[in-house]
Amino acid sequence: MDFGEAIRQLKAGEKVCRAGWNGKGMYIELQRPDLGSKMNVPYIYLVTPHGPSDKPLTLVPWLASQTDMLAEDWGIA
Repeated sequence: MDFGEAIRQLKAGEKVCRAGWNGKGMYIELQRPDLGSKMNVPYIYLVTPHGPSDKPLTLVPWLASQTDMLAEDWGIA
């Protein structure tokens, strides 16, 4: 799927990834802030399954590159 469809899927609650990403199990997800959150607008973060042993998942804010936006290898994670 293309980037536009990937964004639509994120907004619908799906986790999406690119076939071309180097890390296995990496995906992006949309975080919607709750009442206790310091964030006040939705944001996208990258999930990698290779964090420290006490935190097996690493979450980092994610921004799309031009390559990501033009890619057509997006899929549901």
